Order: sequence, then structure tokens, then C-alpha cells
Amino acid sequence: MNEQSSKLMVGPDDQLSTQEAGFLGLQHVLAMDVYVPPVIIAGLLAMGLDAKAGLIQATFLAAGIGTILQTKFFMKMPVSQGPSFVPIGAIAGIYFASGATAGGMATVIGASLVGSLLLILLGITGLFQKIINSLVPQVVGGTIITVVGLSLMPSALGDNIFKAQGNINENLLLAIITIAILIFCVSLGIYFPRLQKLFKVSSIIIALLGGTLLATVLGNFDWQSVNEASWFSLPSFTALHYGIHFSMTAIMTFVIIYAVLMTETTGTWFAMSAVTDSPISKKQWNHGIIGEGISCLIAALLGGSPVTGYATNAGIISITGVASKKVFVSAGIWFIIFGFFNKLAAFLSAIPAPVIGGIFAIICSTIMLNGLNVIRTLKTQERDMYIIGIPIILCIAIIIMPQSLIKVTPVMIQYLLESPISICALAAIILNLILPRDRQIAFK
Repeated sequence: MNEQSSKLMVGPDDQLSTQEAGFLGLQHVLAMDVYVPPVIIAGLLAMGLDAKAGLIQATFLAAGIGTILQTKFFMKMPVSQGPSFVPIGAIAGIYFASGATAGGMATVIGASLVGSLLLILLGITGLFQKIINSLVPQVVGGTIITVVGLSLMPSALGDNIFKAQGNINENLLLAIITIAILIFCVSLGIYFPRLQKLFKVSSIIIALLGGTLLATVLGNFDWQSVNEASWFSLPSFTALHYGIHFSMTAIMTFVIIYAVLMTETTGTWFAMSAVTDSPISKKQWNHGIIGEGISCLIAALLGGSPVTGYATNAGIISITGVASKKVFVSAGIWFIIFGFFNKLAAFLSAIPAPVIGGIFAIICSTIMLNGLNVIRTLKTQERDMYIIGIPIILCIAIIIMPQSLIKVTPVMIQYLLESPISICALAAIILNLILPRDRQIAFK
């Protein structure tokens, strides 16, 4: 057993009781911000309350079904699916260009269906694994993992804390207290091994509950939205409601979007592989992209946006030391429950952003450090400094790039700029292909 695997208290195939798996699965769901993209999309599309609730419901259901499919049947790794932020701009653009309420969602669904079928085809033909095998060696994979963590940090700190609604001082207090509770729980688990199962494994959910309790005391928890939400509902705003329409322009746009999502989810799989010390086989690569395509297909038919692998969960495993696939299947079941029981989904959505942001920031750092650990095990050459360094520079540059500069770029470039992971992954791949190997000098 190597250094990484020894850090896991529970491996991917280790058994847990149903009660433990259910509790830890809920912890994963609470730490993910899956409700944010549909809320943003509904706002951009000026959806009514019913349509907005339908979009959120579709998102939870697609995330749940996709998580179970990937973990249990396709990727067969602890992988959680959730909506990506990347397609948001494209969905809004296609929606209004295609008649808005008079057929806009039908065109979005049609384009999403075609894109998901292309992902399935890539896996069935075996092309996806061949692309990964030839273009993504360990140094590139480690760089992609590092960039995944780094690129998520602005969302954790900026969107969820500094730019979140409410008083900035109270937001900072909520985030700091939440982080402090998390660190305290992890520390208790380290100092008292007998308490690991209680504190370290459950540290995230304890911190989230502690942060939520403080938010309630400060008056920052929206209990009204929870009280007003209905208890139960069936999906109504699906492809059967909106219809399906195929537009070549929309389809080409979504082909680009799915290429970006494919790069993102590849980074997530690398991160999960590093955290669990489980190499990804050729079969898993191909089956994983099939599962990704089927998950996106289900999301489209339910009337939601495309889903992708979430890197957040790799960070959660690093913190808790639990990588059981049974936990992820339980997370998928929780997503489905949230999809049908609106009041539970409303409670999750009401958890203040700074509380989520505090946990999210720690998770991002663990993902980034796992990427650096992958690189650390390599005997690097001088060329590797640039393969690793330039994507990191690009990631930071894209993060701080003024919106005014992004807006003047072509639309396709804007989609790429919405995903620093994709641009940095492409940069690492290209640099690995073009930089000459130094056969004499190596550095450590």
C-alpha cells in the first residue's frame, strides 16, 4: 500500500453499512452546489416560478441518475454527476435566438441530445481512450488535476463569499466559522483515532450544519422559501412539455460545449484516480464517456442542462478518507429524493453561499495538492517546467481577465474562456507534444 492509499479509511470497494453510506452520501450532496447553475439559467431565461422549479427538479434527477449510472455501471469509480457552469451562456443565447418561449427550450434540448449522442459514440468506438492514452501522460494529467483545483477557487471565495448576497462582514464570519469547525473536526479525528469515524469522516456535514445554525442566528437563512415549497411533485417541464427541435447552428454550438465538458470531466476523473489511487483502465475511459453521454441524454429529456463529473467530490474524499462507491450510489439516491421532494431541495438551496464557500475553498485546495502530488512522483525534465507552469499561468490569467476583454472575443472563444480547465488542459497537451525532450539533464 502506497502513501496515498494509506490515507483512505474506506476504499472504493470496501463495505459500509447502509446507514453510514446514506449519511455520507448526504454529506457529498450538501457540499455540492448543483442547484446554482439551474437558478442562474432560470434567471437569464426569465422563467416563471413553475418552470424554474421544473429546471431545478430536472437537475437533481439527472445528477442522481447520472451518479448511479457512472458509479455502479459505467465508470465504476466513485463519481458524482452535476450541472456544469460552462453551457449557461450558450443555453441563454440559443434560447433567445430560437424564439425564447416560442420554441427556445425545444432547440436547446435538440442540440443537447445530439451532443450527448456524440459522446456515447466516442465511447462505443473506443476513440476516447485512444485520445487520452496518446495525449495525456502523467505529467499532463497531474497538471490538469492541479488546474482543476486552482480554477474552482475563485468560485469558492469570490462568488460564494465576497460577491454573495448579504453583508460582507457576516459572509466572512460565516465562511471562517465553517472552516474552523471543519478543521476542528479533522483535528479531533487525527488526535483521537477512536473518534475518526465520528469527526473526521463526518467533518463536512458537521461544519455545514454548524455554519447553517450560525446563519440562522444571524438571520441569514431563508426559512420562508423552505416553508413555501411544496412537499412533492412529478417532473412536468420535460422534453414532452417543450418539444424537441434541431437547429444546425445550435448543434454546432453544443458540439463545442460538449468538447469542453469532456475535457472538464476528464480532469475530474484524473483527480478521483489520484485521490483513490485507482488507475483508470482503457475500458473505464470508454465506458465512462458512454455514461457521461447517457447522463447528458437523460438530463436533456428531463428538460435540464448537461451534467458532468464533479471534482468537488475528490476533495471531499481527501478530507474524509472515505471513497466507497456505495456512498456515491447513496448520494445519487439523495439527489433523486431531492428531485421529487421540493421542500428538501429548497432547504439545500437555502444554505447560505458563504457556508458552502468555506467548505468549497478547502476542497479546492485538496484537489490542487493532489495534482501536485501526482507531479511530485515524476522524474521531471526541464520541458516539464513549462508543461506544468504555463497552464497554471493561463489559469490565473483567465480568472482575472476583465469581462470587457472576454466580451469582444468570438462566441466560441467565450465558451472556452468559461472553462479555464479546458484551455489549460489543451495548453498542457500541446506543450507536451511540441517541446523537445531533454535526454541528459533532469531536475528534482
